[in-house]
Amino acid sequence: MIGRAPGVRVSLVLALGLIVAALSVGALAIGPFALSPAETMVALFGGGEEQAQVVVQNIRLPRVAAALLVGAALAAAGASYQTLFRNPLVSPDILGVSAGAGLGAVIGIFLSLPVAFIQLFAFAGGLAAVVLVTVVASAVRNTDRILALVLTGVVIGALAGAATSLLKVLADPYDQLPAITFWLLGSLASVTTTDILPALPAVLIGLVPLVLLRWRINVLSLGDDEARALGVEAGRVRFIVIAAATLITASVTALAGVVGWVGLVIPHIARMIVGPSFARLLPVSAIIGAGYLLVVDTLARTIGAVEIPLGILTAVIGAPFFIWLLASGRRGWS
Repeated sequence: MIGRAPGVRVSLVLALGLIVAALSVGALAIGPFALSPAETMVALFGGGEEQAQVVVQNIRLPRVAAALLVGAALAAAGASYQTLFRNPLVSPDILGVSAGAGLGAVIGIFLSLPVAFIQLFAFAGGLAAVVLVTVVASAVRNTDRILALVLTGVVIGALAGAATSLLKVLADPYDQLPAITFWLLGSLASVTTTDILPALPAVLIGLVPLVLLRWRINVLSLGDDEARALGVEAGRVRFIVIAAATLITASVTALAGVVGWVGLVIPHIARMIVGPSFARLLPVSAIIGAGYLLVVDTLARTIGAVEIPLGILTAVIGAPFFIWLLASGRRGWS
Protein backbone atom coordinates (compact mmCIF):
# COMPACT_ATOMS: atom_id res chain seq x y z
CA MET A 1 0.00 0.00 0.00
CA ILE A 2 1.40 3.41 -0.95
CA GLY A 3 0.28 6.96 -0.93
CA ARG A 4 0.69 8.02 2.69
CA ALA A 5 2.87 11.05 1.91
CA PRO A 6 1.17 13.92 0.00
CA GLY A 7 3.99 14.03 -2.55
CA VAL A 8 3.63 10.33 -3.26
CA ARG A 9 -0.15 10.67 -3.64
CA VAL A 10 0.19 13.49 -6.17
CA SER A 11 2.84 11.55 -8.10
CA LEU A 12 0.64 8.46 -8.13
CA VAL A 13 -2.41 10.35 -9.44
CA LEU A 14 -0.27 12.04 -12.12
CA ALA A 15 1.26 8.70 -13.14
CA LEU A 16 -2.16 7.05 -13.39
CA GLY A 17 -3.45 10.04 -15.36
CA LEU A 18 -0.59 9.76 -17.84
CA ILE A 19 -1.23 6.02 -18.25
CA VAL A 20 -4.90 6.67 -18.98
CA ALA A 21 -3.96 9.42 -21.46
CA ALA A 22 -1.62 7.00 -23.27
CA LEU A 23 -4.36 4.36 -23.31
CA SER A 24 -6.74 6.94 -24.80
CA VAL A 25 -4.36 7.68 -27.67
CA GLY A 26 -3.98 3.95 -28.25
CA ALA A 27 -7.77 3.46 -28.27
CA LEU A 28 -8.14 6.28 -30.81
CA ALA A 29 -5.55 4.62 -33.06
CA ILE A 30 -6.84 1.03 -32.85
CA GLY A 31 -9.59 -0.16 -35.16
CA PRO A 32 -10.35 -1.30 -38.73
CA PHE A 33 -8.89 2.02 -39.98
CA ALA A 34 -5.53 1.65 -38.23
CA LEU A 35 -3.47 4.75 -37.45
CA SER A 36 -0.13 5.33 -35.80
CA PRO A 37 -0.10 7.35 -32.55
CA ALA A 38 1.45 10.29 -34.44
CA GLU A 39 -1.21 10.15 -37.18
CA THR A 40 -3.87 9.91 -34.49
CA MET A 41 -2.70 13.05 -32.73
CA VAL A 42 -2.46 14.95 -36.02
CA ALA A 43 -6.01 13.89 -36.99
CA LEU A 44 -7.29 14.72 -33.51
CA PHE A 45 -6.20 18.35 -33.92
CA GLY A 46 -7.55 18.70 -37.46
CA GLY A 47 -4.53 17.79 -39.57
CA GLY A 48 -3.68 14.94 -41.93
CA GLU A 49 -6.09 13.07 -44.21
CA GLU A 50 -9.76 14.00 -44.10
CA GLN A 51 -10.80 10.35 -43.65
CA ALA A 52 -8.52 10.00 -40.62
CA GLN A 53 -10.05 13.15 -39.11
CA VAL A 54 -13.57 11.78 -39.56
CA VAL A 55 -12.66 8.43 -37.99
CA VAL A 56 -10.83 9.94 -35.02
CA GLN A 57 -12.99 12.98 -34.29
CA ASN A 58 -16.48 11.77 -35.18
CA ILE A 59 -16.38 8.03 -34.44
CA ARG A 60 -13.66 7.08 -31.98
CA LEU A 61 -13.31 10.23 -29.87
CA PRO A 62 -16.94 10.23 -28.58
CA ARG A 63 -16.63 6.55 -27.76
CA VAL A 64 -13.33 6.96 -25.92
CA ALA A 65 -14.72 9.93 -23.98
CA ALA A 66 -17.82 7.93 -23.07
CA ALA A 67 -15.75 4.95 -21.87
CA LEU A 68 -13.64 7.23 -19.67
CA LEU A 69 -16.71 8.94 -18.24
CA VAL A 70 -18.69 5.76 -17.57
CA GLY A 71 -15.72 3.90 -16.05
CA ALA A 72 -14.75 6.78 -13.79
CA ALA A 73 -18.34 7.38 -12.70
CA LEU A 74 -19.15 3.75 -11.87
CA ALA A 75 -15.89 3.29 -9.96
CA ALA A 76 -16.41 6.53 -8.00
CA ALA A 77 -19.98 5.53 -7.14
CA GLY A 78 -18.81 2.06 -6.09
CA ALA A 79 -16.12 3.50 -3.84
CA SER A 80 -18.70 5.80 -2.25
CA TYR A 81 -21.22 3.03 -1.60
CA GLN A 82 -18.58 0.66 -0.19
CA THR A 83 -17.17 3.29 2.15
CA LEU A 84 -20.60 4.50 3.24
CA PHE A 85 -21.97 1.02 3.97
CA ARG A 86 -18.62 -0.23 5.29
CA ASN A 87 -19.13 -3.27 3.12
CA PRO A 88 -16.70 -4.41 0.37
CA LEU A 89 -19.47 -6.33 -1.41
CA VAL A 90 -21.57 -3.25 -2.11
CA SER A 91 -21.69 -1.82 -5.62
CA PRO A 92 -23.89 0.68 -7.53
CA ASP A 93 -26.34 -2.16 -8.03
CA ILE A 94 -27.06 -2.43 -4.32
CA LEU A 95 -29.88 0.10 -4.17
CA GLY A 96 -31.51 -1.14 -7.33
CA VAL A 97 -30.12 1.73 -9.40
CA SER A 98 -28.94 -0.40 -12.32
CA ALA A 99 -32.04 -2.59 -12.30
CA GLY A 100 -34.32 0.46 -12.14
CA ALA A 101 -32.44 2.19 -14.95
CA GLY A 102 -32.57 -1.00 -16.98
CA LEU A 103 -36.33 -1.27 -16.50
CA GLY A 104 -36.80 2.37 -17.50
CA ALA A 105 -34.80 1.88 -20.69
CA VAL A 106 -36.64 -1.33 -21.55
CA ILE A 107 -39.98 0.48 -21.16
CA GLY A 108 -38.69 3.14 -23.55
CA ILE A 109 -37.59 0.53 -26.10
CA PHE A 110 -40.87 -1.38 -25.66
CA LEU A 111 -42.80 1.80 -26.45
CA SER A 112 -40.54 2.41 -29.49
CA LEU A 113 -39.49 5.82 -28.18
CA PRO A 114 -36.55 7.81 -29.59
CA VAL A 115 -33.09 7.22 -28.10
CA ALA A 116 -33.17 10.46 -26.08
CA PHE A 117 -36.40 9.38 -24.37
CA ILE A 118 -35.00 5.90 -23.72
CA GLN A 119 -32.06 7.51 -21.89
CA LEU A 120 -34.44 9.79 -20.01
CA PHE A 121 -36.54 6.81 -18.96
CA ALA A 122 -33.40 4.98 -17.82
CA PHE A 123 -32.33 7.94 -15.70
CA ALA A 124 -35.82 8.28 -14.21
CA GLY A 125 -35.97 4.54 -13.55
CA GLY A 126 -32.70 4.59 -11.61
CA LEU A 127 -33.78 7.51 -9.46
CA ALA A 128 -37.26 6.03 -8.91
CA ALA A 129 -35.72 2.78 -7.69
CA VAL A 130 -33.62 4.55 -5.08
CA VAL A 131 -36.54 6.68 -3.90
CA LEU A 132 -38.67 3.54 -3.55
CA VAL A 133 -35.88 1.72 -1.70
CA THR A 134 -35.42 4.64 0.68
CA VAL A 135 -39.15 4.97 1.41
CA VAL A 136 -39.65 1.24 1.98
CA ALA A 137 -36.51 0.90 4.12
CA SER A 138 -37.52 3.87 6.29
CA ALA A 139 -40.83 2.12 7.01
CA VAL A 140 -39.07 -1.01 8.31
CA ARG A 141 -38.89 -1.04 12.10
CA ASN A 142 -36.74 -2.92 14.61
CA THR A 143 -33.99 -3.52 12.06
CA ASP A 144 -30.61 -1.96 11.47
CA ARG A 145 -31.14 0.93 9.04
CA ILE A 146 -28.24 0.05 6.75
CA LEU A 147 -29.20 -3.62 6.67
CA ALA A 148 -32.81 -2.66 5.88
CA LEU A 149 -31.63 -0.36 3.09
CA VAL A 150 -29.42 -3.02 1.50
CA LEU A 151 -32.01 -5.78 1.73
CA THR A 152 -34.72 -3.50 0.36
CA GLY A 153 -32.40 -2.62 -2.53
CA VAL A 154 -31.99 -6.31 -3.32
CA VAL A 155 -35.77 -6.81 -3.29
CA ILE A 156 -36.54 -3.77 -5.45
CA GLY A 157 -33.77 -4.79 -7.85
CA ALA A 158 -35.29 -8.27 -8.13
CA LEU A 159 -38.74 -6.83 -8.82
CA ALA A 160 -37.33 -4.51 -11.48
CA GLY A 161 -35.53 -7.49 -13.02
CA ALA A 162 -38.77 -9.47 -13.08
CA ALA A 163 -40.63 -6.60 -14.78
CA THR A 164 -37.80 -6.34 -17.31
CA SER A 165 -38.05 -10.06 -18.03
CA LEU A 166 -41.82 -9.74 -18.55
CA LEU A 167 -41.32 -6.94 -21.07
CA LYS A 168 -38.71 -9.05 -22.88
CA VAL A 169 -41.30 -11.83 -23.23
CA LEU A 170 -43.87 -9.38 -24.62
CA ALA A 171 -41.44 -7.53 -26.90
CA ASP A 172 -41.25 -7.94 -30.66
CA PRO A 173 -38.67 -10.76 -31.08
CA TYR A 174 -37.32 -9.35 -34.35
CA ASP A 175 -37.00 -5.67 -33.48
CA GLN A 176 -37.39 -4.78 -29.81
CA LEU A 177 -35.97 -7.88 -28.13
CA PRO A 178 -32.48 -7.66 -29.70
CA ALA A 179 -32.31 -3.96 -28.77
CA ILE A 180 -33.42 -4.69 -25.20
CA THR A 181 -30.94 -7.55 -24.79
CA PHE A 182 -28.03 -5.55 -26.20
CA TRP A 183 -28.84 -2.53 -24.02
CA LEU A 184 -29.08 -4.63 -20.84
CA LEU A 185 -25.61 -6.03 -21.53
CA GLY A 186 -24.12 -2.55 -21.95
CA SER A 187 -22.55 -0.99 -25.04
CA LEU A 188 -20.97 2.22 -26.29
CA ALA A 189 -21.33 1.31 -29.96
CA SER A 190 -23.83 4.03 -30.82
CA VAL A 191 -22.65 6.77 -28.46
CA THR A 192 -22.29 10.24 -29.94
CA THR A 193 -21.13 13.55 -28.54
CA THR A 194 -24.77 14.58 -28.20
CA ASP A 195 -25.38 11.59 -25.92
CA ILE A 196 -22.44 12.43 -23.67
CA LEU A 197 -23.33 16.08 -23.08
CA PRO A 198 -26.38 15.43 -20.81
CA ALA A 199 -24.53 12.80 -18.74
CA LEU A 200 -21.35 14.81 -18.11
CA PRO A 201 -22.86 17.64 -16.01
CA ALA A 202 -24.94 15.14 -14.02
CA VAL A 203 -21.80 13.16 -13.16
CA LEU A 204 -19.91 16.32 -12.20
CA ILE A 205 -22.80 17.50 -10.03
CA GLY A 206 -22.79 14.14 -8.28
CA LEU A 207 -19.03 14.22 -7.72
CA VAL A 208 -18.98 17.67 -6.10
CA PRO A 209 -20.58 16.66 -2.75
CA LEU A 210 -18.48 13.49 -2.65
CA VAL A 211 -15.31 15.56 -2.92
CA LEU A 212 -16.49 18.23 -0.48
CA LEU A 213 -17.62 15.64 2.10
CA ARG A 214 -14.62 13.31 1.73
CA TRP A 215 -13.42 13.82 5.30
CA ARG A 216 -16.92 13.39 6.78
CA ILE A 217 -17.39 10.23 4.71
CA ASN A 218 -14.11 8.97 6.17
CA VAL A 219 -15.41 9.59 9.66
CA LEU A 220 -18.74 7.97 8.79
CA SER A 221 -16.89 4.81 7.71
CA LEU A 222 -15.87 4.35 11.37
CA GLY A 223 -19.50 3.92 12.41
CA ASP A 224 -22.45 6.13 13.32
CA ASP A 225 -21.58 6.41 17.02
CA GLU A 226 -17.99 7.47 16.29
CA ALA A 227 -19.22 9.92 13.65
CA ARG A 228 -21.67 11.56 16.04
CA ALA A 229 -18.99 11.76 18.71
CA LEU A 230 -16.86 13.70 16.23
CA GLY A 231 -19.72 16.05 15.32
CA VAL A 232 -20.73 14.51 11.98
CA GLU A 233 -24.46 14.30 11.21
CA ALA A 234 -24.50 10.70 10.04
CA GLY A 235 -28.01 10.64 8.59
CA ARG A 236 -27.59 13.84 6.61
CA VAL A 237 -24.19 12.88 5.19
CA ARG A 238 -25.45 9.40 4.29
CA PHE A 239 -28.45 10.83 2.44
CA ILE A 240 -26.27 13.23 0.44
CA VAL A 241 -23.77 10.50 -0.49
CA ILE A 242 -26.50 8.07 -1.58
CA ALA A 243 -28.20 10.77 -3.66
CA ALA A 244 -24.91 11.82 -5.29
CA ALA A 245 -23.76 8.26 -6.08
CA THR A 246 -27.20 7.39 -7.42
CA LEU A 247 -27.25 10.44 -9.68
CA ILE A 248 -23.83 9.43 -11.05
CA THR A 249 -24.82 5.80 -11.62
CA ALA A 250 -28.19 6.56 -13.21
CA SER A 251 -26.62 9.14 -15.54
CA VAL A 252 -24.01 6.82 -17.02
CA THR A 253 -26.35 3.81 -17.07
CA ALA A 254 -28.68 5.87 -19.23
CA LEU A 255 -25.71 6.49 -21.54
CA ALA A 256 -24.11 3.04 -21.78
CA GLY A 257 -26.66 0.54 -20.53
CA VAL A 258 -26.12 -1.82 -17.60
CA VAL A 259 -22.36 -2.34 -17.11
CA GLY A 260 -21.70 -4.45 -14.04
CA TRP A 261 -18.62 -5.27 -11.95
CA VAL A 262 -16.80 -1.94 -12.49
CA GLY A 263 -18.18 -0.36 -9.33
CA LEU A 264 -17.51 -3.53 -7.36
CA VAL A 265 -14.00 -4.50 -8.45
CA ILE A 266 -12.20 -1.23 -9.18
CA PRO A 267 -12.55 0.25 -5.64
CA HIS A 268 -10.90 -2.92 -4.31
CA ILE A 269 -7.93 -2.43 -6.61
CA ALA A 270 -7.69 1.24 -5.64
CA ARG A 271 -7.98 0.37 -1.95
CA MET A 272 -5.09 -2.10 -2.24
CA ILE A 273 -2.97 0.70 -3.73
CA VAL A 274 -3.83 3.72 -1.59
CA GLY A 275 -5.64 2.30 1.43
CA PRO A 276 -9.18 2.90 2.73
CA SER A 277 -9.08 6.70 3.14
CA PHE A 278 -11.92 8.05 0.99
CA ALA A 279 -9.98 11.22 0.16
CA ARG A 280 -7.44 9.07 -1.71
CA LEU A 281 -9.78 6.28 -2.73
CA LEU A 282 -12.20 8.47 -4.70
CA PRO A 283 -9.77 10.00 -7.25
CA VAL A 284 -7.70 6.84 -7.66
CA SER A 285 -10.82 4.70 -8.17
CA ALA A 286 -12.13 7.16 -10.77
CA ILE A 287 -8.86 7.19 -12.74
CA ILE A 288 -8.40 3.41 -12.65
CA GLY A 289 -12.08 2.90 -13.53
CA ALA A 290 -11.74 5.21 -16.54
CA GLY A 291 -8.69 3.36 -17.83
CA TYR A 292 -10.20 -0.05 -17.13
CA LEU A 293 -13.43 0.54 -19.06
CA LEU A 294 -11.48 2.16 -21.90
CA VAL A 295 -9.40 -1.01 -22.27
CA VAL A 296 -12.49 -3.22 -22.01
CA ASP A 297 -14.36 -1.19 -24.64
CA THR A 298 -11.37 -1.28 -26.98
CA LEU A 299 -11.25 -5.06 -26.62
CA ALA A 300 -15.02 -5.29 -27.13
CA ARG A 301 -14.84 -3.63 -30.54
CA THR A 302 -11.62 -5.18 -31.81
CA ILE A 303 -11.16 -8.80 -30.65
CA GLY A 304 -13.94 -10.33 -32.76
CA ALA A 305 -15.80 -9.91 -36.02
CA VAL A 306 -18.90 -8.98 -33.98
CA GLU A 307 -18.77 -6.45 -31.15
CA ILE A 308 -19.01 -7.99 -27.69
CA PRO A 309 -21.30 -6.24 -25.16
CA LEU A 310 -19.40 -4.56 -22.32
CA GLY A 311 -21.30 -6.38 -19.60
CA ILE A 312 -20.01 -9.75 -20.82
CA LEU A 313 -16.36 -8.69 -20.79
CA THR A 314 -16.57 -6.91 -17.44
CA ALA A 315 -18.12 -10.05 -15.92
CA VAL A 316 -15.51 -12.34 -17.53
CA ILE A 317 -12.70 -10.18 -16.14
CA GLY A 318 -14.30 -9.14 -12.86
CA ALA A 319 -15.65 -12.46 -11.58
CA PRO A 320 -12.30 -14.36 -11.57
CA PHE A 321 -10.60 -11.36 -9.99
CA PHE A 322 -13.18 -11.20 -7.24
CA ILE A 323 -12.90 -14.94 -6.60
CA TRP A 324 -9.12 -14.53 -6.31
CA LEU A 325 -9.69 -11.63 -3.94
CA LEU A 326 -11.91 -13.74 -1.72
CA ALA A 327 -9.72 -16.86 -1.93
CA SER A 328 -6.54 -14.96 -1.08
CA GLY A 329 -8.15 -13.59 2.05
CA ARG A 330 -7.20 -10.02 1.21
CA ARG A 331 -8.87 -7.43 3.38
CA GLY A 332 -8.15 -4.23 1.52
CA TRP A 333 -11.02 -2.70 3.47
CA SER A 334 -8.89 -2.01 6.51
